[in-house]
Amino acid sequence: QVQLVESGGGLVQAGGSLALSCAASGRAFSSYNMGWFRQPPGKERQFVAAIRWTGDNSYYAAAVKDRFTISRDNAKNTVYLQMNSLKPEDTAVYYCAADRSSSGLHVRPYDYDYWGQGTQVTVSS
Repeated sequence: QVQLVESGGGLVQAGGSLALSCAASGRAFSSYNMGWFRQPPGKERQFVAAIRWTGDNSYYAAAVKDRFTISRDNAKNTVYLQMNSLKPEDTAVYYCAADRSSSGLHVRPYDYDYWGQGTQVTVSS
């Protein structure tokens, strides 16, 4: 069992940056692939980025590629999402998620087994 807690959300102007963190409990964290998703108001949950358990491979949604960076520190049981050049359309609740399978980097929410409670990111124009 893994418990995930996101932090770092807030209000930022367009063009600004935010850094999200997701702290995980449990020793299994270092063996799980991790993902970030977001859910804009009134929309379905969307894939943002994923990172392999080793930290040596990552994948991004086209909408955030070259602006967002996912990383992890297995010694600290934490995964990060650095968000730069933020746009109003990045406004959403951001969730981190853990995938027990480690079979690849997944983009569908139902491929992930554990979820955090989410953190709100609001980008003003």
